Amino acid sequence: IYFKCRKAGKSNFVTIRNTKVCGIYERLEYDNRIKTRILKERNRKMQISIKRKIKNWMQLEISAISENEQLARIAVASFITPLNPTLEEMADVKTAVSEAVTNAIIHGYEEQAGTVYIRCRLEGELLEVEVEDKGIGIDNIELAMEPLFTTKSDAERSGMGFSFMEAFMDELEVESTPGEGTLIRMQKEIGYDPWIC
Repeated sequence: IYFKCRKAGKSNFVTIRNTKVCGIYERLEYDNRIKTRILKERNRKMQISIKRKIKNWMQLEISAISENEQLARIAVASFITPLNPTLEEMADVKTAVSEAVTNAIIHGYEEQAGTVYIRCRLEGELLEVEVEDKGIGIDNIELAMEPLFTTKSDAERSGMGFSFMEAFMDELEVESTPGEGTLIRMQKEIGYDPWIC
C-alpha cells in the first residue's frame, strides 16, 4: 500500500510504504522537532530575560603572591556563571583576569608584600572587572601597553599582558600614578549566540 503525505511547511509530496507505521513515525518525528524548537526558543528567551535583570557585584582582596592568581581566576569565573557564558567567553575572562593580577604582582609590587584589589560588576549582560594595586605605578602607560614591551627583560615574561587583556576583553582602560599604583578596568559583554543550543 502506498500513501502520499505532505509535511507542514513543505511544498513537495513524499511517497512512503506501510502507511500506518511510517505515517505515525513521520508524524512523531516531526512533532518532536517542533517541540524541541519551541523549548530551545523558550530557553533562549529565558536566558535573555535573566541576563537583563542581573545586577550583581563582588570585591576580593588577595595577597600579592603568585599562588593567588589562580584564586582570582576561579572567583571571577564563578561570578559570571549565572550568565551562562560559552567556554570561549569563560576562557577569555579568566585569561584577562590572570594577566591583570599577574601584572599587579610582578610589576606593581615587584613580588614584594602587597594587596591586589579585584572588583567585579554585572549590569545585564555587561561584565566590568577592575584589578588595582598600590604598587610602584607605571611611568609611561602608552609604552607599557606596546606588544612585547617589558620592564623585566631578565625574567621569563613575554611582555604581552596588556595585549592579551585588550584582545580578550571588549574594553580596556589603564590608570596609573608613579609611586601610587595602577588600576586596570576591563569590560566584556557576555552574549547569547542563538546558533549555539
